[in-house]
Amino acid sequence: MNASIETPAAVPNVALRNGLAALVVGLLFGLGLSYSGMTDPARVQGFLDLAGRWDPTLAFVMGGALLVNIPAYWLTRRTRTQPLFDTRFTLPTRHDLDGRLLLGAACFGIGWGLSGFCPGPALASLSSGALPVLGFCAAMVAGMALAAFVQKTPA
Repeated sequence: MNASIETPAAVPNVALRNGLAALVVGLLFGLGLSYSGMTDPARVQGFLDLAGRWDPTLAFVMGGALLVNIPAYWLTRRTRTQPLFDTRFTLPTRHDLDGRLLLGAACFGIGWGLSGFCPGPALASLSSGALPVLGFCAAMVAGMALAAFVQKTPA
């Protein structure tokens, strides 16, 4: 491992450093969403409208992201034994599709199709102050609170 890269245990105030890294990455992501037009619900709904005036822009944005991310992921997994801001890589261990996953995916897809927003673009659009964005974000927070409540409730 490169000696100039500090491990999380060697850095004081790891939470601050990780928070700043998350802020920078989030800002970069939001700028990318804004620049690509993905904060416009009409653009997203146009992508989902296969029978009408289909807008392929979202496919190109996703494709561009994959062209960068797939080689970066492959290279990182082969050249690094640990991430920059943690002690180990954390990857999913489950490979099955359960009811909770399918229900969550269905709720996400329905909300995305009806509103034209998913969480990233909605958060990036908050600065507009537009009522639909504020309404979507309020509903998103309520849905997250409901999901947390349901997960804590014994079956």
